[in-house]
Amino acid sequence: MSTPTPRWLADLSRLLAIRSQFVISGNIRDSFLQPIGASAALVPLTRALWETLKAQGFRCLLIFDPIDGLRVYPNEAEPRELAERLFDLKLANGSQLVSLETLSNLMKNLVGQREARCALLIDFASRLPRQVDHLSEAEHRFFVAAEKLSLHAAALPGKEGSALLFNPVLWLMNRPQDLPSWFALDSERVASLIVARPDYETRAAAASQLAPLFAGHAEATEAARAKFLKSFTEGTEGMSLSALADITELANRQQLGLGAIDDAVRCYKVGALDNPWRKDYLRAKIREGQGFIEDRVKGQHRAVTKTLDILKRSVMGMTGAQARAGSSRPRGVLFFAGPTGVGKTELAKTLTQLVFGDERAYLRFDMSEFAEEHSSARLLGAPPGYIGFDAGGELTNAVREKPFSVVLFDEIEKAHPRILDKFLQILEDGRLTDGRGDTAYFSETILVFTSNLGIYVENEQGQRVQNVRPGDTYDAVEAKVREAIGDYFKYRLSRPEILNRIGDNIVVFDFISAEVAERIFDGMLKNIARRVFEELKLQLAMPAEVRAALLARCTRDLANGGRGIGNALEASFINPLSRALFEHELEGKQRLVVSGIREEDKVVSLSLQLG
Repeated sequence: MSTPTPRWLADLSRLLAIRSQFVISGNIRDSFLQPIGASAALVPLTRALWETLKAQGFRCLLIFDPIDGLRVYPNEAEPRELAERLFDLKLANGSQLVSLETLSNLMKNLVGQREARCALLIDFASRLPRQVDHLSEAEHRFFVAAEKLSLHAAALPGKEGSALLFNPVLWLMNRPQDLPSWFALDSERVASLIVARPDYETRAAAASQLAPLFAGHAEATEAARAKFLKSFTEGTEGMSLSALADITELANRQQLGLGAIDDAVRCYKVGALDNPWRKDYLRAKIREGQGFIEDRVKGQHRAVTKTLDILKRSVMGMTGAQARAGSSRPRGVLFFAGPTGVGKTELAKTLTQLVFGDERAYLRFDMSEFAEEHSSARLLGAPPGYIGFDAGGELTNAVREKPFSVVLFDEIEKAHPRILDKFLQILEDGRLTDGRGDTAYFSETILVFTSNLGIYVENEQGQRVQNVRPGDTYDAVEAKVREAIGDYFKYRLSRPEILNRIGDNIVVFDFISAEVAERIFDGMLKNIARRVFEELKLQLAMPAEVRAALLARCTRDLANGGRGIGNALEASFINPLSRALFEHELEGKQRLVVSGIREEDKVVSLSLQLG
């Protein structure tokens, strides 16, 4: 496989005849694939730069940084002696500390040097000025001298009448804005080169070079090697070549062979070798998951079944299998829609309990807190340069800390549309970069969105009216809710692409039926009895007629689902029970019987028997 030349190096070679200085920024701390003799190797930027300059007839490269001062590259006798003679240097220890004024004079000498082609690389140039917008007098004089030099420098011939080229000054920057803004803008002789992340072809060439370092490479078939190269290249989209080398080192330490390249890449991304998605016990738990979930989320058989189907697809690694290329999308995406209080959030908690053994392992974000556009800084991190950008975002930090998790975005329709745009990148690429430049990978998460869209809609007069009601068939509820969700994303937000990436993962919940409501009521009543025993050591009981009266009061209106039943139970039972118990002496009592319930002037009271 041929070794592609990075674009910035190709541009440098092409522009040496017309540009005297270069500002090089971007992915500067990466490794670069460079032909060395008959093969290729991953080398630092300095080596890649020198090989390019040497091919153009350059005889030495001076490197300056604010800590070590001035040195010569390569550190060999001939270029070092040449540099010492031409620039009056004393490099007894390999380097020499110099001031900005001395560096300025050296630059002037270098660009006019006719005896030998030389270049100067100023490394860590971002750290030269203390404050780029408030330069000291010495800093300002230095940069003005450099600007003047860029305009007055002349291209010089090499030996035997070769082409005219500049002896260039190269500034190695983290970001172009780390230099005074006027420096590059006001000089046509200063070129800006951006070192980009490696493209597919470059990563494929690097993967081919690194492949022999993986266990089992020598014995692998051509088909296995080809599959490895494809997986390694596609799985490292957006990564540096240094990251590919680190993945190889990680695989070597863990004795991971060619067939385990996906595990090696995932381990590098999320920082964990153990993958709970591939545990046999998880498949067994999901196989028995229907009963476990429906014991907590009652009356939502269709929603639970579809959720488990999506979960099974995630565990089997089949998410996005229809795509031609591999994907780093989230393990699963679920969009829970339907009436309030019917179990959407509870299903997300139960799903977490099923997969990770602890319902508290889920990450919850109440999207009503992100209704303003500027609140995206909390969720995703402030942009670079803004206050707090170095703190990262709540979402990105949480996912980096817990890469295997269920991430719940509650009431997604309440978030600002600009924040919703960020979910496009998560849903498509499975990653998000915060203000610090750190990337959070969502490839091992399940994303759950909840929404009440479609329950109420606006009529032609702009009034909010109920779109679906208790008693409607499930098919009618599902059709109307899906239609309303589609209208919201397509027409109100004008972002159909978000809906397109969610796909058919919309799970519509039904209203609570009278039968389900009674089961929910009984479950809540048991919880109350357990709390009474834990706190007061009393056994709670009530006659059937009292239970029936209380059930009728609490399930009169099912529009608010299980949460409405809980609220009614609190008002009609817990509050009057607490009031009555507060007035009684409970010392030595073991049994509590609620013998009656009545209401006078909208105040509910209970009759108690203690024994």
